[in-house]
Amino acid sequence: MIDIDWRNIIETKVVSAHIPLPLAEKVKDLAQRLERSKAWVDQEEERHRLTLEALADVDSGNVIEHQTVQVWAESLDSGNPLPLPVDGHQTEPTEQLPT
Repeated sequence: MIDIDWRNIIETKVVSAHIPLPLAEKVKDLAQRLERSKAWVDQEEERHRLTLEALADVDSGNVIEHQTVQVWAESLDSGNPLPLPVDGHQTEPTEQLPT
């Protein structure tokens, strides 16, 4: 897995929040056990939540075919870029792109 330090890519701001003590202890214990920072644990928790959300989309059929995304991405370099494909509907190119 590639570990990205987002602070070098985008501007960030440190904020604090009140959380229940049991949750704070759980995060601290997990960070110590994994030899990672508490921020890393929070980031992985969010990544896990987003993964579960994405898997639920797949289970419900809310997907876009790879070829559709590829045609869309290739159109971005053309003079006539296609609209972003959404909701599993395929965007038909107006002209054949070179492969």
